[in-house]
Amino acid sequence: MKSDDTYQTIARPSEEILFKDKSSKFFGYAFPVGSEDEIKNHLEILRKRHFGAVHFCYAWQMGTEKISFRANDDGEPSNSAGMPIYGQIQSFGVTNVLIVVVRFFGGTKLGIGGLITAYKTAAQMALENAEIVERTINVHFAVSFDYKNMNKVMRVIKEKNLEIVGQKMDIGCEIEIATRKKNAAIVHDIFEAMFEVSIKPL
Repeated sequence: MKSDDTYQTIARPSEEILFKDKSSKFFGYAFPVGSEDEIKNHLEILRKRHFGAVHFCYAWQMGTEKISFRANDDGEPSNSAGMPIYGQIQSFGVTNVLIVVVRFFGGTKLGIGGLITAYKTAAQMALENAEIVERTINVHFAVSFDYKNMNKVMRVIKEKNLEIVGQKMDIGCEIEIATRKKNAAIVHDIFEAMFEVSIKPL
């Protein structure tokens, strides 16, 4: 059962897949992404790799609570490529994912229905070829304290199995921690109740 503080994504880029229809070739790729810069980078690499391809159609979705997404037909008839690709992202229930389908035109037009099927199938094959993993939605906090309180802070981090994301150790110490969303309120309250320790959400 999927809890409300997990999401599904893909573990790593998928292997290239090829779908053919009436001598048009559709190469499908799935990439895990975390920023629009990464998306641009993947598209640039594919454009160099498939020099001579006519269309680089894609869709992506990022985020867990606030979702952002985009579908791009890249010159194919409106909604015949990007949206069918995006539909597969939704039906596989994944996020932080980019799917690109590169088309080499084979000389025979497929018609809108044919294009929708081809892009949808290539996107589906790319996702079937990817390893889908479940990740937790984490909440980050900054915990600030004096060096003398280090032991009691570290004890809670260890007991509650919190992830240390970063730390600044100076006269005063600050540790950035991450915890699953469902445990965030408890973790916050434990540190909040500690003498000479402050916590703030990031």
